[in-house]
Amino acid sequence: MTDYENEIVRPDARLIILKALAAQTNESLHSGFLGEELRRLGIDRPRAWVHGELDWLAEIGAVTLIKADSVVVATLTEKGHRHLRRAIVIEGVKRPSRPGE
Repeated sequence: MTDYENEIVRPDARLIILKALAAQTNESLHSGFLGEELRRLGIDRPRAWVHGELDWLAEIGAVTLIKADSVVVATLTEKGHRHLRRAIVIEGVKRPSRPGE
């Protein structure tokens, strides 16, 4: 993997995923919708790549996962919320902009 992939693309994708989850009433989405959101914002990766990022976010406690066949449902955790509110920094996830920036 390139430095660009690990230092730019993955942290940005992880932030996009957390924001997409936070935008939902139940703070949950399945991996297909998350993949579409990433593609909409210029990160076109296969489902397996999205699942890998979700696994990583679950390992560090930013999301919980429910796996059913080829679909993964992610739900935002309090730790993920705290990162989005800028109350903590999760290394490996792009830091969100300050409100109004």
